[in-house]
Amino acid sequence: MNQFTILCFKQSTISSRYWLERCLSQYLVYHARVYSNGINNHKNYIVKKENISKKKALRLQILQDIKQTKRKVEVIIDKENIWTVPNILCMGRIVTSPYLSYLILSQDYQIALWLLIIAGFSDLADGWIARTWTSQASKLGTFLDPAADKLLVGTLFLSLAWVGLVPIPLTCLVIARDVALVSAVSYIRYQSLPPPKTLARYFDPTYATVQLAPTYISKINTAIQLSFVAGTLAAPIFHFVNHPALEIFCYVTAVTTLAGGVSYLISKNTYKFVRKKTSTKSSN
Repeated sequence: MNQFTILCFKQSTISSRYWLERCLSQYLVYHARVYSNGINNHKNYIVKKENISKKKALRLQILQDIKQTKRKVEVIIDKENIWTVPNILCMGRIVTSPYLSYLILSQDYQIALWLLIIAGFSDLADGWIARTWTSQASKLGTFLDPAADKLLVGTLFLSLAWVGLVPIPLTCLVIARDVALVSAVSYIRYQSLPPPKTLARYFDPTYATVQLAPTYISKINTAIQLSFVAGTLAAPIFHFVNHPALEIFCYVTAVTTLAGGVSYLISKNTYKFVRKKTSTKSSN
């Protein structure tokens, strides 16, 4: 009886150990699989996260490339042909101005008068050509034409004042107004440039960003100023210096000069930005 009991106990112990070892091995295998799956899931999560980050970085890079390409294309589109007949005529007046000043200081009034008449006709011709043929019109011309006129008029007034044919107060008035207008135009040009605002883009004549529209009074004033200068040049040739008609013409020139300057302060739509819409203010 005792031996049978001992034998049964041994067999139950062996069986229990077998099942315990089997359960333990299965438990270890199960946890090993769970641990392995956890590591794999963690690795997959990290890889997935890295892929998402790479996709975001690639998407941002593509968007930046598109923006840069669009900006370059806009710059190319905004460039215009500046070698037009009206612009060449304006450049001719600009180049002629110093020579006119030299002729006046040399008291060679007859040649200076003829050269001024030719410059006046070129001023009429460039405007007519730009209005008649749209291919000859340019946004640069809206800057170049008044700039050439102001340089020509300013040079003539300074030279004539130096030789005593034009009153100094009238010369100061004309020069002060033109300097103020040129300063305003320079500021408008800077404001019209999109970023990056570089000196190369600022002084690039083919990069059109703003278009000017002078007032009607200013156009009349330019015609009166040129007529007054022509009459003053003709005075020593035809011997009517200090004639009362010239004195009256001097006051008319002063009044229209002031009126032309004021017209830019109170008028609207004297300029407009080409690249972006903004509320326009009167300046030239």
